[in-house]
Amino acid sequence: MQVYPHEKFDGIYWVEFEDGSKKLATVNLAPSFKVYGEQLISHEGVEYRIWNAYRSKLAASILKNIREIAVKPGFKILYLGAAAGTTVSHVSDIVGVNGKVYSVEFAPRVFRKLLTVCEKRRNIIPILADARMPSLYRTMVPKVDGIYCDVAQPEQAKLLVVNAEMFLKYGGMIMLAIKARSIDVTLEPSEIYRREINYLKEGGFNILDTVHLEPFDKAHAMVSARYVSNIKEKQDR
Repeated sequence: MQVYPHEKFDGIYWVEFEDGSKKLATVNLAPSFKVYGEQLISHEGVEYRIWNAYRSKLAASILKNIREIAVKPGFKILYLGAAAGTTVSHVSDIVGVNGKVYSVEFAPRVFRKLLTVCEKRRNIIPILADARMPSLYRTMVPKVDGIYCDVAQPEQAKLLVVNAEMFLKYGGMIMLAIKARSIDVTLEPSEIYRREINYLKEGGFNILDTVHLEPFDKAHAMVSARYVSNIKEKQDR
């Protein structure tokens, strides 16, 4: 077995097994603890967590060769749609002890599961709130380096732009997991992707890349973009 850094993204690793297969992994920030039944691998005194792309759209987008991601070591990340913490936990691994993951989740039942993840990972800040109303957690979240958005809402891009206007640093990055069937079941996914991407552009984002997530997630796409202008600030001047 071999373990080596990912060729593009800091804080992410490849684990190559003896049969020639290889999988993504992150260094376990909470050694010996699993979050979703993932495989733990020890190599040269370091424990790694195998990252299941069928359980994480961020991992899927990396396997689909997305050019850039919004998550890096030491970053402050606002995570919208944290759910039970599966992907949040890997983001926690990547940003490390010098980073923070401000994790917003609306559903109380899954939020309770997220809290059990936070008990072992002090760099995750759990926030029970509706991501459509960022003013509710304005006092809890500072300016962040990146936003990761994975919510099942009809206006996903609009929700993200509103949060970016409040929290994202100029030049910061976002990742938006577009769930076509959550937006409109009557339209083709390609039309929905185009509409959401156009909304990001209108909100001041430069689109860096878009990848489709099949076979890991059907009718899903991941968009990465950089915040290059705050349209609202310009209008207020």
